[in-house]
Amino acid sequence: MIGKTVSHYKITSKLGEGGMGVVYKAEDTRLDREVAIKLLPPQLKSNEEAKKRFIHEAKAAAALNHPNICTVYEIDEYRNRSFIAMECIEGVSLQAKIKSGPLGLNEAVEIAVEIAEGLQEAHSKGIIHRDIKSANIMLTQTGRVKLMDFGLARLSGGTQLTRAGTTVGTVAYMSPEQGRGDAVDDRTDIWSLGIVLYEMLVGDLPFKADYDQATIYLIINEEPPSIKILRPDVPKEFERIVEKALKKDVKERYQSAEALRKDLEILRDTARPQSQKSEKSEKRDTPSIAVLPFRDMSSQKDQDYFCEGIAEELINALVKLKGLRVAARTSAFQFKDRDSDVKTIGHKLEVKTVLEGSIRKAGNRLRITAQLINIEDGFHIWSEKYDRELVDIFAIQDEISLAIVDKLKVKLLGEEKSALVKRHTVDQEAHNLYLKGLYFWNRRLEGGMKLAMEHFQQAIEKDPEYALAHVGVADTYNITGLLSYLPSKEAFPKAKAAAKKALEIDETLGEAHASLALAATFYDWDWPKAEKEFRQAIELNSDYATAHEWYALFLLIMGRFDEAIIEAERARDLDPLSIIIHSVVGIAYYYARRYDDSITSHQKALEMDRNFLLANTYITLPYVGNGMCDEAIETVRNAEPMAAEDAYSLGFFGMTYGLCGQKADALRLLDMLSSLAKKRYVSPLQRAHVVWGLGRTDEELDLLEEAYQERTPLLLLLKTAPEYDPLRSHPRFQELLRKIGF
Repeated sequence: MIGKTVSHYKITSKLGEGGMGVVYKAEDTRLDREVAIKLLPPQLKSNEEAKKRFIHEAKAAAALNHPNICTVYEIDEYRNRSFIAMECIEGVSLQAKIKSGPLGLNEAVEIAVEIAEGLQEAHSKGIIHRDIKSANIMLTQTGRVKLMDFGLARLSGGTQLTRAGTTVGTVAYMSPEQGRGDAVDDRTDIWSLGIVLYEMLVGDLPFKADYDQATIYLIINEEPPSIKILRPDVPKEFERIVEKALKKDVKERYQSAEALRKDLEILRDTARPQSQKSEKSEKRDTPSIAVLPFRDMSSQKDQDYFCEGIAEELINALVKLKGLRVAARTSAFQFKDRDSDVKTIGHKLEVKTVLEGSIRKAGNRLRITAQLINIEDGFHIWSEKYDRELVDIFAIQDEISLAIVDKLKVKLLGEEKSALVKRHTVDQEAHNLYLKGLYFWNRRLEGGMKLAMEHFQQAIEKDPEYALAHVGVADTYNITGLLSYLPSKEAFPKAKAAAKKALEIDETLGEAHASLALAATFYDWDWPKAEKEFRQAIELNSDYATAHEWYALFLLIMGRFDEAIIEAERARDLDPLSIIIHSVVGIAYYYARRYDDSITSHQKALEMDRNFLLANTYITLPYVGNGMCDEAIETVRNAEPMAAEDAYSLGFFGMTYGLCGQKADALRLLDMLSSLAKKRYVSPLQRAHVVWGLGRTDEELDLLEEAYQERTPLLLLLKTAPEYDPLRSHPRFQELLRKIGF
């Protein structure tokens, strides 16, 4: 089938196969999107009962429109074989995830809430799934739960496809009434979800035997092994929820998916710090919006930076409004070039409205369309079209921003309206150069940093008073210094100078204060000044996720782990799809010696992007801390090819090899760092990590002294890094910390 076209779907690869169908990835040539095609197997194309069940699956799923349920687009036939075209879900099954061990408590309850939400939607439409199991639950790359495979679902008022007294479903997940072949209702799905809950917490099924009838006997007659004995850290309330879902008498079980969801949400919210609970309540009541990157409809397709730029400018304008919550840029831009429906986007970003639009450029003329959509019903709240000369782009941005605020019914004070339409430059060319700089800077690659710097500096040449362009220069130097693309003594003084220049132009820029705070932390080693700048940045722009993220790193250095976790999680809540922020949450847990939680956070980052090098790097630390060297070494071996030119990650990988007894590999990476140092700057800290893993303490301390002389920024993390706990009593190590100022 690969390469063939089914209707208007071009098959590109095979995804999987089951008893009721073969699933392929395909390209929808009409709508230019990826889909999954499920074809009835050739051997069943003449089987009328199989055909009916296949069509039944499509009808059951198509009756539902919910972000936690796989969307069905259409059903048709190809050469006498029925097929379903549905949403293509990139991710892993919950079953595959559980194979690596029990899930973290927070992750398990989050997943359970979303499964319950999907079931609640299905049950409200009179649909019983009847085959809920971990293999039929997908976790997307962004962490969303998707219920799959409605082949055994029963529709209210529909034709029953199985004979009375017949058992359907997967035996290990069957409810007692299902196992007996009795009539079932919504509560059979609740039992099956209880099995999945147990499986997530324990890593195994509660009822297992050598053959199906023995398993059914256990389900009907026996109680499952105690969760508390198998996993003592499970809270009593979580255990109670699972036990209630698995009551053999349906009258004692949860009577609805909604009731189960509510208990799970209470459990989830109870486990959160009080500050997060109040924030969640505020989110539900506060007007909110996500601004998506505009689509480039120009014939040349050369306006990508401009499309991102206008969205970025709208975000920057809207965040200045009190009473309006705006999704962070990184999270909103995750949906660029995707065909996700607005309801899915809105639920994922926890916003009530989504702004999307398009840009078409012809010569010096622009046509910009924008529409504001209510995510609950998909209806347009407002839409408008703008035909302008390119020089009018600032006026267009102001006009769109004010129209959105009006439609959201957010009260505008005079001061806020002024802030909304504030322009940082009137030079159109400087503005375009700044947008191009942001485009490259946001990709966080060394080559991209160089291009970002060129564009920011060119913008400043056009307009020396362009404050945001100076912030761009500051943050480019900050990142190149932090990641050791440049020596600290070269990068950070320039970052400080650029941030100060931005504040001379506009002292209200929270972004510039965050830039100064980062430099004060990692270069000046001036802790009071750094904290003052961080607090001022957050006061000026409390929704700036990066300020909270960088402040969390500062708090880790100070050993204030609980505060660091709160700040990191605050950054994650503001920007829930930021891969780097999920990694920083993982780092915060790691420094607090909460290794399981750290692993979970890094795994969430890797689910978004398996090739994200920093998450692959950082997850090795809690693995080693937990004594999970097999997992750490496997991660390093898979990620090492991506790190051939990345001295930062190579240093941690070499340390991992050494601490896990792979001395030859550690020495090999030490040689790689030496070779790399002949071509570009390599901090002594990277080599120090490797020799520490090899147990060469004196050489390690010599290299740490070199790193101190070079003012290597991440040297500061040694004060609280768990991997250096065995070295803390060494007199030379204590002297080094005193010299730094701790």
